Amino acid sequence: QWLSDRKKRALQKKDVDIRRRIELIQDFEMPTVSTKIKVSRDGQYIMAVGTYKPRIRCFDTYQLSQKFERCLDSEVVTFEILSDDYSKIVFLQCDRFVEFHSQHGHYYRTRIPKFGRDFSYHYPSCDLYFVGASSEVYRLNLEQGRFLNSLQTDASESNVCDINPVHFLFATGTAEGKVECWDPRTRNRVGLLDCALSSVTADTEIDGLPSISALKFDGALNMAVGTSTGQVLLYDLRSSNPLIVKDHHYGLPIKSIQFQRQLDLIISADSRIIKMWNKDTGKIFTSMEPEFEINDVCLYPNSGMLMTANEAPKMNIYYIPVLGPAPKWCSFLDNLTEELEENPESTIYDDYKFVTRKDLENLGLAHLIGSSLLRAYMHGFFMDIRLYHKAKMMANPFAYEEYRREKIRQKIEETRAQRVQLKKLPKVNKELALKLIEEEGEEQQVTRKRKQKNLPSLLKDDRFKVMFENPDFQVDEQSEEFRLLNPLVSKISEKRKRKLKLLEELEAQEQEEEEEPEGKTSDAESSESSDDEKGWVEEVRKQRKLLRQEEKVKRQERFKEDQQTLLKPQFFEIKEGEEFRSFKDSAKKQKLMKKTLGDRLKLEEKLGTLNVSDTTVGSKQATFKLKKSEQQKKQQEAEKQHRQERKTLRRSASHLKSKRGRGRLFH
Repeated sequence: QWLSDRKKRALQKKDVDIRRRIELIQDFEMPTVSTKIKVSRDGQYIMAVGTYKPRIRCFDTYQLSQKFERCLDSEVVTFEILSDDYSKIVFLQCDRFVEFHSQHGHYYRTRIPKFGRDFSYHYPSCDLYFVGASSEVYRLNLEQGRFLNSLQTDASESNVCDINPVHFLFATGTAEGKVECWDPRTRNRVGLLDCALSSVTADTEIDGLPSISALKFDGALNMAVGTSTGQVLLYDLRSSNPLIVKDHHYGLPIKSIQFQRQLDLIISADSRIIKMWNKDTGKIFTSMEPEFEINDVCLYPNSGMLMTANEAPKMNIYYIPVLGPAPKWCSFLDNLTEELEENPESTIYDDYKFVTRKDLENLGLAHLIGSSLLRAYMHGFFMDIRLYHKAKMMANPFAYEEYRREKIRQKIEETRAQRVQLKKLPKVNKELALKLIEEEGEEQQVTRKRKQKNLPSLLKDDRFKVMFENPDFQVDEQSEEFRLLNPLVSKISEKRKRKLKLLEELEAQEQEEEEEPEGKTSDAESSESSDDEKGWVEEVRKQRKLLRQEEKVKRQERFKEDQQTLLKPQFFEIKEGEEFRSFKDSAKKQKLMKKTLGDRLKLEEKLGTLNVSDTTVGSKQATFKLKKSEQQKKQQEAEKQHRQERKTLRRSASHLKSKRGRGRLFH
């Protein structure tokens, strides 16, 4: 899909594998999206509608190519092939128009009163039944060329409709989750099914009222109904209760329902998945989940071929040999599937290598991101396999030597596996590991006698793996807690230490020599356990005495260190703008900080810096007066002096002016 048409043609000449690739119908695709797909009754023509621009494409299966393409004025909601071939087609468009096409092209166009959602053709009377955003079902007679009296339903809107191919019963699915059945001969309603109520079972979880989104008849008596919440209900027309309710478990509306009569299967599809299940038992036969969202599913009649219209340019074709034989126009598929079963196809790209961003950085090719040499895919990139091999050779020229060493190491390990295996202990907590191994051996013997199941080992459990790898988890046997809790460990630990020494010596000999010396056994000593209470008490007393002696020694050492150290005077610096009063202030502050909030508030009330009063609402109101620092007090005093000086200057100036005025008057 990355290559241009010219390069594809060039590859077809050179590459044998590309020549063998199957393209059933040439250019079986739409420009952007395909919405509906149908097969003509004679099986020769496959018609599909899609966008953009709105168009219909007709593919001839006998020629395995496109026969014609016609563009339309607006998008197609659904369409129906009235004739056996492509000569008579009816389109229901999104702008309420109904368009008729004949063999040569556009024939006639008319309009329905409300927006349509689906329609069905009644062959005996040549009537088209339209349902949509209205409570009425509009009837258009193609023989007379005029609209007839519409059918009045109890629903506010109708989503889908279908006509039974045997007795021509007309059924419509409503937005309220009901199916109304009408007799076209008398134009009266003959039945009503409440599918919304029947779709709610003990296992299903439904958000909102289920409406009918798909409807399909099978034979004279069976009818399948799909809901907008992802359930498929199979009915017998003689009963108001469903025979089976199948849930897709996606909560998405059912888009298409098809019947496969050879194996008694129902093929139901929502926008994400196609499910095939037995209509008698409800057991899943198989399911398919395409890459893109599904819009419509079409089953080629009397075969195992399935076609889908989806939210992508390419329309998918699936062939399932179990469902039936291949169609006549592609009968070679039966032989190919037999060969594919014998030689399963690999999913690996031969010409491309998938690399992550980290791999590119290791190879020194991170600068190629965004260029044509790398194709972005999922969490990484596809690159040419030749470029990958060259870059790897340059990044790591000694790769062959490493590969050779690895192979030699694997061969040596294979030969070692045939020898007598020693118990390999971890680097951290070796004694604890040895203890666990011994306990496991004893437990295995007990379980064999009692025929019980073995419990999981701590050494093999991933949750406790760090305890035998990280040195931070090393058990400190010299700590006070360990010695008091495990007074008898000292005796047992000596035996384990001997075992550890033996194991270490054997491992060292194994590394030096190629063959293991025979005759040495790790389980040479017998394990003895003393459970007498007297011995345990004596051991605890001894450990306590030892701990007291150690504490005395530590105290003496500390006392000597304190005598040797000389006390030096400490000097403290006072901040600028603050005066040193005494250490009593700091002591007062510390006392205040220790008091509760209630005591501090009482003190503040006495001093007058806090005032607590009751409000009209019933709550408390507290007002505070902030204490002024020494610097602020000095500033205020300086401001007061400045104001007084200015006042005195103003008074003296006004006095002088009055004197001068009097002197002028005397002159």
